[in-house]
Amino acid sequence: MSIVYLNGQWLPMDAAQVSIMDRGFLFGDGVYEVIPVYSRRPFRLAQHLARLQQSLTGIQLSNPHSEAEWTDIAMQMAARADAPDQSIYMQVTRGPMAVRNHAFPPETEIRPTVVLMSDPLLTPPQSQVDHGIAALTAADIRWLRCDLKVTSLLANCLLRQQAVAAGCAEALLFRDGVLSEGSASSIFVVQNGELLAPIKDHRMLPGITYDVILELAERHGLPFAVRDISEAETRAADELWMASTTREVLAIVELDGRKVGAGATAGRPGPIFRAMYAWYQDYKNTVMRHG
Repeated sequence: MSIVYLNGQWLPMDAAQVSIMDRGFLFGDGVYEVIPVYSRRPFRLAQHLARLQQSLTGIQLSNPHSEAEWTDIAMQMAARADAPDQSIYMQVTRGPMAVRNHAFPPETEIRPTVVLMSDPLLTPPQSQVDHGIAALTAADIRWLRCDLKVTSLLANCLLRQQAVAAGCAEALLFRDGVLSEGSASSIFVVQNGELLAPIKDHRMLPGITYDVILELAERHGLPFAVRDISEAETRAADELWMASTTREVLAIVELDGRKVGAGATAGRPGPIFRAMYAWYQDYKNTVMRHG
């Protein structure tokens, strides 16, 4: 049976309970992190905890644990879960309140709710790696602090559902004609041999996998630029990629029903994607699994 961490206790999932007056339940007033674990080693735990702190600061909620305490809890979760490769979900809400009220409770009354749980880390099927995925485009209807990893994800859910209903794996989001990210992923554009990545600002989540992709590009001499990417550039891309903790890096080969790229590689994963995928898998096996 799955085990969860809830406010200092390790419990079977069906025994873990949270108050219906919890602000996370009523308002989505909380933040979260998803940490990949390879061979029971959390990957870049310090960076994930730093991003958690950034999100907590952004919603004006004091961190209930020190970095050392978080590290200990995450390591225990990685050890207790069944699968050696895992996806640890970590969530902090502002906790329960006496009366439903949009305003925060007094600081002395705040009791954050802390939850951790783990699922097996399932990588994309080989068919998606070999053949790529389809995506559609949509207006970015989310709020203006997408750099905070908050639990209020209804807009993301609606956008992902729009993609799924159309037989696609992801929705690429544009705000004022500029690419921001996917509904649950970072998006990269390849044009004329150069990798383009959106700027890390309030329009997108500062992804850990995003960082890995750019580090691998630099290590292997792949030219890249971090800048605003227009919708026109995105549609004219030689290659499009999506990247996330759980789906690693995948080629987007169809966008709004049209093949991505031109010539022999149109509608197929391109050569630069194949190189990046190989670099990523090598990095995973030589670094991620060994701490």
